[in-house]
Amino acid sequence: MRDTFTVQQSFPVPRPTTNPYLVMLAESIDSLPGVTVRNFSWRGALLGRYDVFHVHWPEILVAGHSPVKALVRQGLTVALLAKLGLTRTPIVRTLHNLELPSGISRRERVLLRLFERRTALWIRLNPETPVQDDRRYALIPHGHYRDWFARYPAAEPTPGRVAYFGLIRRYKGVDALVDAFRDLPGDATLRVAGRPSTPELADDLRRRAAGDERIDLTLRFLDDRELVETVSSASLVVLPYTEMHNSGGALTTLSLNRPVLLPANPVNERLSAEVGAGWVYQYSGELTAEVLAATLRAVQERGPVDPPRLDDRDWHDAGMQHHSAYLAAAAAVAAKPRTEG
Repeated sequence: MRDTFTVQQSFPVPRPTTNPYLVMLAESIDSLPGVTVRNFSWRGALLGRYDVFHVHWPEILVAGHSPVKALVRQGLTVALLAKLGLTRTPIVRTLHNLELPSGISRRERVLLRLFERRTALWIRLNPETPVQDDRRYALIPHGHYRDWFARYPAAEPTPGRVAYFGLIRRYKGVDALVDAFRDLPGDATLRVAGRPSTPELADDLRRRAAGDERIDLTLRFLDDRELVETVSSASLVVLPYTEMHNSGGALTTLSLNRPVLLPANPVNERLSAEVGAGWVYQYSGELTAEVLAATLRAVQERGPVDPPRLDDRDWHDAGMQHHSAYLAAAAAVAAKPRTEG
């Protein structure tokens, strides 16, 4: 191992659309003495020297915008896994999602399972993530976004304003939010802001919102300034995901000191207890106009509350915890007989 501990991340040089979690993670790790972070390129990953490969969403590595590009990437992935095996370079995987993506090909599924078998250590973002006895884990909470968004001016909350923001996919339940809001009487307003995953989904949302002038659809990518304005101008942010285990959207909302309504589950119950009363509201079953009305009323009547407690999600701490996880993964691989590596 060299004097400098080099971490090869699985994401490329950040762009304006890059998830801030990845940017802040790389900065927090790179700021540690003796540690260097490298962004991903196929050339660098295949030919470069590094001490650990940290992957977040491995499905991105094996997918392509066309069958030919996908096939090329899958071939490169096979070469990368072979290189990591030959050099005994540990793979560390952050468990952003619990299951493999739906709708992927058999070849993609085989490669992702191969990634799983080669992973030396798994990073859980919350204690509710289930574990398997034959895997090594580290628990490192998802960091907050307070510092990231502090450079942008925040708006005052608009009474009765409900908001959704972020990438719009079917499982995120935005259609159910629009339907529930239409049944909500009074002068409340709804803003849905984010890029739909398909043109068909965008058309469906426009159809559902048609005729209700209280609903504003901004169906495109938001830059950070627009995101801060959207969230901070709301009285309540609603994230009605049908599947929710780790939510950067919820942490974004709380980092901007706005309450959020989430589906009830153990992860969100734990988040509610962590940040303090008056910030995380939950509902069971279907999202309805009655749920929206009751939550808006609770927010209006809650009175002064302390800001959300996010002290345990400091990025400097996250950087040090990741470094410790990398060292543990490297030690585990080094301890294995070569026939198992």
